[in-house]
Amino acid sequence: MTIATSCPYCGVGCGIDASVTESGGYDIRGAPDHPANFGRLCSKGTALGETFGLEGRLLHPMIRGRRADWKHALDHVAAQFRSVIARHGPDAVAFYVSGQLLTEDYYAANKLIKGFIGSANIDTNSRLCMASSVAGHKRAFGEDIVPGCYADFECADLAVLVGSNTAWCHPILYQRLVRRRETGHPRIVNIDPRRTATSEAADLHLPLRPGTDVHLFNGLLSHLYQAGAINTDYVHCHTGGFDSALEVARQQCGSIRAVADACGLPAADVAQFYGWFAATEKSITLYSQGVNQSIQGTDKVNAILNCHLATGRIGKPGMGPFSLTGQPNAMGGREVGGLSNQLAAHMDFSSEEDVDRVARFWRARRASRD
Repeated sequence: MTIATSCPYCGVGCGIDASVTESGGYDIRGAPDHPANFGRLCSKGTALGETFGLEGRLLHPMIRGRRADWKHALDHVAAQFRSVIARHGPDAVAFYVSGQLLTEDYYAANKLIKGFIGSANIDTNSRLCMASSVAGHKRAFGEDIVPGCYADFECADLAVLVGSNTAWCHPILYQRLVRRRETGHPRIVNIDPRRTATSEAADLHLPLRPGTDVHLFNGLLSHLYQAGAINTDYVHCHTGGFDSALEVARQQCGSIRAVADACGLPAADVAQFYGWFAATEKSITLYSQGVNQSIQGTDKVNAILNCHLATGRIGKPGMGPFSLTGQPNAMGGREVGGLSNQLAAHMDFSSEEDVDRVARFWRARRASRD
């Protein structure tokens, strides 16, 4: 019997067909019709069968080193929670939740702590991995959404990789880009202070000075305006604050030479990148932890998003900003509110109506405030 499942490692979410062999081993194959990987697996996914052994695993509830049944174990945990809360209040309890749980598990944990324990002290891996993207998305779109999909890789003409060694960290996605380039597209620009395996296959590597990503993309926004590449109809109909954002970018980045000097890059390379982006409608910008895990992470995200919003290159095939998630279900955790400043289903603590709606749906009047 073959079981359809998903790889639990990186954020790509490759589909897997798993089965038990006659010898008692495991046969792990990429699912040929899965839209993330189309049958391909990297070395970690291929070796999943080696992790299936039960040796050394906890198979039964234990209390103080002795095996217990589920009823007594759950009663014990509940009593300990009640004792702590009675002595110190609900905020004495906190959950830190893996990036590899099922969405339903995130939801149950979030409901337990916010709705019934009465504390907002829960974070998933998104706090370390994707918080900058969450804040940047909410700033730009009003909601934490990713306006793209893997199918965009197959029709983009320019792929800009920012702060991401995609060749190692998301190898299946990188292979999709490289296979597509056999047709002549997309050009690949790698923006990373380090020269990595991803840089080797790039048409242009920009080893910018660490911390200057905002400068580079504000400079791009200014250049797009000067080059006449702004989609004025889209900006007028679907965005706000463009003039203010452009003014900041123009003051900060008066010329390509100024940007190059600030970023520690050759001016000719910056000009090449800006020229390609301005001239290429089907452009995707793929960014990862080099952007997110930074004290300027949210501003970096918004500087990238601004360039796509200004050109209207968003929400269409082959174009848009795309945050590459680090762990397999970070988005699932965010969908159901698995962060201390979120409610479920993208609702927010700042809205009394949202708090009341969630409390009524959960039948839990203790739905907590941040």
